[in-house]
This record gives sequence, C-alpha cells and structure tokens, in this order.
Amino acid sequence: MTQHAVDSPYAARRLVIALALMAIGGCGMYVVVVVLPAVQAEFGVARADASLPYTLTMIGFGVGGMLMGRLADRFGVMVPLLIGAVSLGIGFVAAGMATSIWMFAAAHGVFIGLFGSSATFAPLIADTSLWFKRRRGIAVAICASGNYLAGTIWPPIVEHFVETVGWRTTYIALGAFCFVAMAGLALLMRERPPLAAAPVVGTASAIASDRPFDLTPGTAQGWLCLAGLACCVAMSMPQVHIVAYCGDLGYGPARGAQMLSLMLGFGIVSRLVFGAICDRIGGLRTLLLGSTLQTVALMLFLPFDSMVSLYVHDAGDGAGRLDVGQDLRHHRVVPRSVHQWHRVEHAEHGHCILVAAARVAHVECAHDARCRARLIAVQCAAANGRRDADGPASYSYLA
Repeated sequence: MTQHAVDSPYAARRLVIALALMAIGGCGMYVVVVVLPAVQAEFGVARADASLPYTLTMIGFGVGGMLMGRLADRFGVMVPLLIGAVSLGIGFVAAGMATSIWMFAAAHGVFIGLFGSSATFAPLIADTSLWFKRRRGIAVAICASGNYLAGTIWPPIVEHFVETVGWRTTYIALGAFCFVAMAGLALLMRERPPLAAAPVVGTASAIASDRPFDLTPGTAQGWLCLAGLACCVAMSMPQVHIVAYCGDLGYGPARGAQMLSLMLGFGIVSRLVFGAICDRIGGLRTLLLGSTLQTVALMLFLPFDSMVSLYVHDAGDGAGRLDVGQDLRHHRVVPRSVHQWHRVEHAEHGHCILVAAARVAHVECAHDARCRARLIAVQCAAANGRRDADGPASYSYLA
C-alpha cells in the first residue's frame, strides 16, 4: 500500500475524519450532564450522588487516555478507535438499562470513560500532529475542537429526546449510533502516520528535546499537571452544573442544555482564535489573557443569576476557555521526534486524572471552587514561565 506524505490531501481528509470521530466519541463526556436532573429524580439520590457518573467518567477518561495512547503507539490509532466504538456502544446500553445510580455510574466510568471517550482524544490529537508539518498548529487545533464540538451539538439533541422518549431510550439509541458510526470511521484510519525524523543524538536539538522548559521530564510534567488542574477546575464547574443549576433556578433543563451548547460553541471559536493569538503575542501572554477572561466569567456567576446574565456568563466562560495543557502541548512542549509524543500525552492525561479527582472534592462546594479560580492566572504563568534554552530548534510550536 502506498504511503501518503505529510501535508497531503489524504492528511486533510484524515483530519476531517478525526474531527468527526472526536465529535461523536466526545458525547460520553457531555450527555451525562444533560440527563443529570432526570437521573437524579428517577433514582431519588442527592445531587452529589447524581454527579458521581460524571466524576467516574473523567477519571476513566484520564486513565484510559494513557492505555489508548500505548495501544496507538503499538498498533496504530485504528485499534483504540475500534475499542472505543465497542465500549461506547456497550456503555450507553448498559447505562440505559441500569437499575441503580451505582450501576449507571459504573457503566460511565468503565465503558464510556475508561475504554470509550478516551480513545477519541489523545490518540487522535497525537496522530494528527504527525500528519502535518507546515500547518500542524491549526490542524491540531481543529482536531482538538472536536471535543467542544461534541459539547455543542449533543446537549440539545439529547435534551430533545430525553423530553420525548425518556433518557433510557435515548441512551440505548445513542450507544447503537456511536458503535456503528465510530466503527465505520475507524476503518478509514488504518494507515500509520509517516515517521518524522528524530534529532541526532548529541546535537543541541536532541539535548533540548529531553529537557522541556530546561527541566527534567518529571518536573515539567508536574508543572503541566498543576496548570491543567487550575485551568480545568474553572472549566468544569459551569460545564457540569449549568443544566441542573438552571433547573434549580426555575428556567428548566432545556435552557441549561442551550447554555452548555453556547458555552462549548464559544469554546470552539476560542480554541482556534487563541491559537492564532499565541502565534502573535506568545504563549505566556495568551495564557494570561485566557485565564483572566475565564476568571472574570466565573466571578460573575456569584452576584448574577438572571437568564440573560447566565447566557452572557456562559459566552464569556467559553470565550476564555484556553486549554492550558493543550496550549503547552501544541506551542511549547511537543518535540518534533516521534519517540517523544507518548511522554507528552501521558503528562496531559496525568493532569486529566488530577482534574477528575478534584471534581470529586468540589461537587458540593461550587462556591469554593469558583473562588479558587482566582489563582488560575498565577498558576498558568508559573507553568509557562520558564523557556527552554534552545527552543525554536527543538520544538514544533514555540511562542
């Protein structure tokens, strides 16, 4: 079989397929937020217990990302994608037939998070980065936007069917759709990416690529975990609770689903725009700008709760959704050599695990989490504040 080259028309077609796969596979991270009020009412549990499925989904998503990354390293991205298709199908059907909140949560944590949605994030981003050279930054940004695209299109769709046929039937149908659609698209991702040239041992490029930020890999990963935790705490609070919060205020879950779609729709635009801004003003200033917008939007949730103000806050929160881990990965840390991508992926998913664990602690203390968001700008600056000694020669996208 003929090997296609980087930056080829095949690479562009592959990017479109990756975007579709991430938009479909990412549904597992967002539909549970929409059905949370219905699940809470049917099982008669507290809000904290009803939030457990999302928490376990994110923990599974973090751990599963590392497992799927290793599978993609060894067998190519098609294998984890097929596993994800089967797991999402089983997970949604099992959750739709659950008889207790614990069975519902287990289906989300194991099948939807650990083996399902995790297959459509880091493996696809890493694979995309290896198919582009001249326009790698925008290509990876487009691929990563599939996650927010899922959060934009799925909430109103799921909310509609929850109101018409119930959340159980909606889940079972969603499982069948994910299996068929993802399995078909995964077969189109059979070809392995062309190998990128690794830096010669002993050169400045090779030395610098082993010391991101002029730090040891373990220390750099620790800073990435801290930055990702700070950023994602701010993103997770309105994202997880906005639907139920609108119900509590009397606006109804349908309004909450619309607000969630609005928030993540602005997140798509934000992810692309911040990528362009970063090329112009640098990574540190871009991180501070996004963190400031995010902090302001979160603080405005405290004094205002009218419907119009919530829409405005959601738009502002989405506009400030600069994923710290993604920005560091695309513009600061990703080495050109293929053998290093798994290290960056593991660091990224390590911070996802920390984020998920943090969500367990602040399920019922949203006010405290919003206050902690004030620290984001400082922590983001710390995570991005040190520059490597031989930057442009060693890294793909430096500020």
